[in-house]
Amino acid sequence: MRAIWNGAVIAASDDTEVVEGNHYFPPESLNREFLQLSDTQTVCGWKGTASYYTVVVNGKQNPDAAWFYPEPKQAAEQITDYVAFWRGVDVIE
Repeated sequence: MRAIWNGAVIAASDDTEVVEGNHYFPPESLNREFLQLSDTQTVCGWKGTASYYTVVVNGKQNPDAAWFYPEPKQAAEQITDYVAFWRGVDVIE
């Protein structure tokens, strides 16, 4: 799987975790040069508190286009620090 935005590969992995239809990429698969930590947080009832990244490629920003759970609840512990994407980031095989 690959996560692509604005022509750049943000993450690539053959070992994503699929939760609720979203591919979560392992931390080592990320191209962190394209990710800036955001102050945004949201809460999921069963996964816990999510933190977000703004995706930045060639000077263009996609605010809060990636999210992860640094300390998920036990039911979602398999996605600890794994990153999922939305807001126009293409996730393709």
